[in-house]
Amino acid sequence: KHELVFVNFHAEWCQFSEILTPIYKEAANKVTQDFEGTNRVVFGRVNCDENPTLSARYKISKYPTLKFFLNGKPMKKEYRGQRTEEAIVSHVRKLLTDPVIRIDYKDDTNLSAIMYNKSAVIGYFKDSPEMIYTKYTIFRRVAADLRSFCEFYWITNSPFVPQFKEELLAFKSSKSTKQSEYDFIYQTYDELNTWSTILCIPIVREITFENAEEIIEEDLPLVILFHLPEDEESEKLFKEVIHRELIPETVNVNFVTADAKQFEHPLHHMNRTKEDLPIIAIDSFKHMYLFPDFKNIK
Repeated sequence: KHELVFVNFHAEWCQFSEILTPIYKEAANKVTQDFEGTNRVVFGRVNCDENPTLSARYKISKYPTLKFFLNGKPMKKEYRGQRTEEAIVSHVRKLLTDPVIRIDYKDDTNLSAIMYNKSAVIGYFKDSPEMIYTKYTIFRRVAADLRSFCEFYWITNSPFVPQFKEELLAFKSSKSTKQSEYDFIYQTYDELNTWSTILCIPIVREITFENAEEIIEEDLPLVILFHLPEDEESEKLFKEVIHRELIPETVNVNFVTADAKQFEHPLHHMNRTKEDLPIIAIDSFKHMYLFPDFKNIK
């Protein structure tokens, strides 16, 4: 029903839960006033002692835990910002800002705003968002879901859209200027979300210090290729094998590559050095299991 749900998982005996309660309620009142009359956001509280099944479902192990649910799905990151009314309100408002970048081709004919370094879903439409509000709302909701992976553009007055088409969807990979056009017209959130997710979220991701926490919070074991940055051939082969043989396993594990220069500690933990690279390991978060020989990956 609501686009964004913010839930405070608490325990009545917990001192920190008790301290947060009035702050959380005041933040809820302020945000609710901002978006009154819409289904954009709602705040909720779960007493974990009274709801142990729900608490276990979301793996709540500390109190209070603040989780966001966007479009019916739990967001990968918990709220770990300051526990003040101002900080909470600011964060929620940021999540509810429109992530779609609007471009009118009459004003920007070279589309220079489309970022080279980030993947992008590009929608070419004859009408402005105000003219087809329902369709735009779906586009905006999907953009909010995938803002960590893709930019979303709504472009009007483009001469590249054939006269007989009301819309045209395209996708651009990161570090590329080439756009691939798709003969796809969405009618529902699920249709656009499925299509965009497949394109925006790569099957094999690079794990870095910046995104490691987010990937780990997905709570799936990791199949990791440790390699040197200049060793592009091993990375290419690893990705080819995953795409060819292991797509069904992406619901059970995360496939990632890691720069061995940055992640030297795991190598030492496995009694390996840079001379042993490339190395494939499975990290269950309790043990590291080494693939015997990278040469046998084929």
